[in-house]
Amino acid sequence: MNHFELVEASGGPELVCEGVPLATIAQAVGTPVYVYSSATLERHFTVLRDALAGAGLKDPLIAFAVKANSNVAVLRTLAQAGAGADVVSEGEIRRALAAGVPPERIVFSGVGKTEAEIAFALEAGVAEINLESEAELHLVDAVAQRLGRRAAVAIRVNPDVEAGGHAKISTGKAENKFGVSLGEAERLYAKASNMAGVRPMGVACHIGSQIADLAPLEAAFGKMRALVERLRGEGLSVARLDLGGGLGVPYFNQPPPPEPAAYAAMIARVMAGLADIQFAFEPGRMIAANAGVLVARVLHVNARPEGRRFLVLDAAMNDLLRPAMYDAFHDIRPVRPREGASQLYDVVGPICETGDTFTRDRLLPPLMAGDLVAFMTAGAYGAAMSSEYNSRLLAPEVLVKGDRYAVVRPRPTYDDMLGRERGAPWQD
Repeated sequence: MNHFELVEASGGPELVCEGVPLATIAQAVGTPVYVYSSATLERHFTVLRDALAGAGLKDPLIAFAVKANSNVAVLRTLAQAGAGADVVSEGEIRRALAAGVPPERIVFSGVGKTEAEIAFALEAGVAEINLESEAELHLVDAVAQRLGRRAAVAIRVNPDVEAGGHAKISTGKAENKFGVSLGEAERLYAKASNMAGVRPMGVACHIGSQIADLAPLEAAFGKMRALVERLRGEGLSVARLDLGGGLGVPYFNQPPPPEPAAYAAMIARVMAGLADIQFAFEPGRMIAANAGVLVARVLHVNARPEGRRFLVLDAAMNDLLRPAMYDAFHDIRPVRPREGASQLYDVVGPICETGDTFTRDRLLPPLMAGDLVAFMTAGAYGAAMSSEYNSRLLAPEVLVKGDRYAVVRPRPTYDDMLGRERGAPWQD
């Protein structure tokens, strides 16, 4: 469920976010613009939390994947609801802390942590560092000893289970760069238990993103349970089992993914009888995706004599990369629908790349220059993946709560963009 709805207004039906018309935001802030719903963020987090509790998984750590949406106001909304943060860089740690996420609810993941990032994480007091290789184990141990600390760590396992909506977001196969094999995990866990700078407290896995079937998750989780039992059988303490994220969301053209309640029930069944362990989760897309839209304006309609009709928008692939990168589908809705027969459009942006195409042959209601459209399900991996390619200004971000809205990341000016650069001394 999301809080973007078509409501009757004096001028006809229009798309609103909670109690605020999207056209009102577009007029005040300009386009393109990202708009997020506080109510949707809060509801999706609460539904997952309650589903896990209802299945008997007590006090789990639900660490929102900051990479999905790193806006500090979004993170603060979730932190106030009780979420932690799953982070993959020092910058994301800093964002989570700035948003009020307690450090003891921050999980530091990622395959390429630097020495400086590890030191920052240890000094901040994060809950756990997920180790993804033997080399990283030795690096964390060395940094922790230098700082006079003992790092709480988990070994990330690659369970060799394929899942995910696209090859580029599948992370659990043996050929993927993430984690270590099950056998290596046992050896490294035992090794870490005898090191002065680390304290192994659990194991972790994350097999992909936009997963629409519980079967691969169940297969991976069964392997993780067996690993925990083997480690405990060797006399090693395992206090936390991090099951990652990856549960899909409805992108309108796809069958609905499993409900959080079904997901939680599956975990409870697989983990039945596994005592004295805290579960951790790293959801991102399932919480943020349907909580955001990208609003754009039609620049013009280019109707070719041979029959193709290009709908040229002021938003581009630098604003929303997913269609160009993953062939991702986003429902496109007019903010103020016109009456008339729907037509086929190729929806494109102004960037000088053929790849700057959001969709081809999409059947949409009639649209004209100046009309507003909303890309639905754009709250995850939208603004977070945006860039200034073609020297285009980053789209602003707006957070809505009830009948109020606030610009939570302003659109930079061209002076802001150019001010980050400078000439070389010999060019003066």
